[in-house]
Amino acid sequence: MQRYIEKFARYLEIEKNYSSHTILNYRLDLEDFMNFFKELPLEKIDYLLLRKYLAQLKRKNLKNKSVARRLSTLRSFFKFLTREGFLKNNPILSVLTPKQERYLPLFLTEEEVLRLLGAVKAKEEMGFRDKAILELFYSTGIRVSELAGLNIDDIDFIGGIVKVAGKGKKERIVPVGDIALSAIRDYLDKRKKDSPVLFLNKNKTRISDRGIRNIVKKYLRLACGRQGVSCHTLRHSFATHLLNRGADLRSVQELLGHANLSTTQVYTHLTTERLKSIYNKAHPRA
Repeated sequence: MQRYIEKFARYLEIEKNYSSHTILNYRLDLEDFMNFFKELPLEKIDYLLLRKYLAQLKRKNLKNKSVARRLSTLRSFFKFLTREGFLKNNPILSVLTPKQERYLPLFLTEEEVLRLLGAVKAKEEMGFRDKAILELFYSTGIRVSELAGLNIDDIDFIGGIVKVAGKGKKERIVPVGDIALSAIRDYLDKRKKDSPVLFLNKNKTRISDRGIRNIVKKYLRLACGRQGVSCHTLRHSFATHLLNRGADLRSVQELLGHANLSTTQVYTHLTTERLKSIYNKAHPRA
């Protein structure tokens, strides 16, 4: 099975143009699948054996979302194998995706965001950097990986936009506010090392995803002290605040870089109280 995984990985890289991070996740899913079946040939894997594999995932207490992601990987893998003629029949066609749990993303209130952005004491270079990271993160709502991957040339200070390399190496243009741009300028003015990279770590190299997460978590703890908040909470807050202030769902989808509108629709549940408030004020018989 390993040689088929290698062929599939090359297909994802060359033909699908997937990022190395995405390909790694596919590999990990498929290697777990391979380890479950050990030396069993692919031709012997049928619907019942696939159901046994899914049952084993449930015994590991994986959430339905994680199981669905594994299934998505396997669907792509078996589709590739049958299309390329490595398999005659696709055994996963009859396997149903488990029902997804419905969840509401955690977000900060506008007051909590103001406390968060005010928690940074920008006195030295690293403080100015942290301030710029938080301001740009909330101003654009981009992903942590997208933030870490930015170069200075990606920022258009005059036009007020940032060029972002998103999932699947897809580029998009996102507006950025004046306050965030000002924070970036302050950081670059204080920075001692000349580099095309926007955000540097203490070693003067590109900051990692984990480095940004640690920075955001640090200030979230200082400003909010709430349980369950994470780096992604700031992205959720960006989307929620836009919708609360009248932005349409399609525009928020574009800004977040979501491929499907259904991914963005989860944020509409967060605005229910606002809609109730508007209804109560506007409807004559509310």
